[in-house]
Amino acid sequence: MTSSSATLSVQGINDVLQTVLDPDTGKDFVSTRRIRGLTIEGGAVRFEVEPGYPARSRRERIQNLLADAVRTLPGVERVDVEISGKIVPHAVRNGVKLLPCVKNIIAVASGKGGVGKSTTAVNLALALAAEGACVGMLDADVYGPSVPQMLGISSCNVESIDGKMMEPVEAHGLQVMSVGLLVDGDTPMIWRGPLATRALTQLITETRWRDLDYLVVDLPPGTGDIQLTLAQGAPLTGAVIVTTPQDIALIDARKGLKMFEKVNVPILGVVENMSIHICSGCGREEHIFGAGGGQKMCDDYNVPFLGALPLDLRIREEADSGAPTVVNSPDSRIAEIYRDIARKTAVTLAGIPRDMSHKFPNVVVKNG
Repeated sequence: MTSSSATLSVQGINDVLQTVLDPDTGKDFVSTRRIRGLTIEGGAVRFEVEPGYPARSRRERIQNLLADAVRTLPGVERVDVEISGKIVPHAVRNGVKLLPCVKNIIAVASGKGGVGKSTTAVNLALALAAEGACVGMLDADVYGPSVPQMLGISSCNVESIDGKMMEPVEAHGLQVMSVGLLVDGDTPMIWRGPLATRALTQLITETRWRDLDYLVVDLPPGTGDIQLTLAQGAPLTGAVIVTTPQDIALIDARKGLKMFEKVNVPILGVVENMSIHICSGCGREEHIFGAGGGQKMCDDYNVPFLGALPLDLRIREEADSGAPTVVNSPDSRIAEIYRDIARKTAVTLAGIPRDMSHKFPNVVVKNG
């Protein structure tokens, strides 16, 4: 060991790294076990950080914070910090198995229709992908599938290589599945509850998802058969509730939140849509649907407030055109809000205990 490294030790480096807080979680990287492979060679220090959530837009900031801290130690000549994009599966309800090749499932729900849930779900999925995650999008609204049109794939046909499993359709970097891809766009789904829930189960389990970090599921509005089927039978990691500040919307949003709580699905947070309208002519700001309702709901139930989105014509136009805001206007303020919502969602999800079911061996009892 050279003299420049004589004063360096793993413990000393960990001590200084423990003073650095993750800008998104507010916790240090050492006690949360996010530091991997710390090595010292001469005056060179190398290690990897595993944030636990997709952090492409945060990579440089995190690297600088940690490297600057290590450089304060005597004898440090070089610091190499790598940011891992690894996402791990997190725990789900007891007795429910994870889907093959799907680590985490995020349900996006609303108590009532017309609050912009589907638009939020699609932009959330695109924002997670923009941060470096492998993401799938499942349109669970079998009666009114809108995700294919929002992603510009309404005319695409689903293929099956083996005649058993359906291949997801690629759009804007997402793996997508929807009943809207299986039938003509003008064909109404006149199905009773059992048939609709069976169709949803098939969409989830008979799609050949490929190594997804997150599967974002756009649920139909309300708390009916389809929502309960997914909440009780599918391995949901958590749920995001979308509402407007309007009292009527909040009443139904609270019901949706309570439904997930009753079946032990964690609430990852609440998104307040149509929070404010800014007049394109005079610039006047108006709270058309009220103000502060989403934040109050979060305060009442002690769940995270993920963010507020404006009532903006461009959000609707871009979704209708098949290129939602996150991909059509990535540098816009609205896209920035969506990315912030996605990052907060992923950070909250990362705080859920990891799935450890694969650690336990299968016990087989044989006679004789």
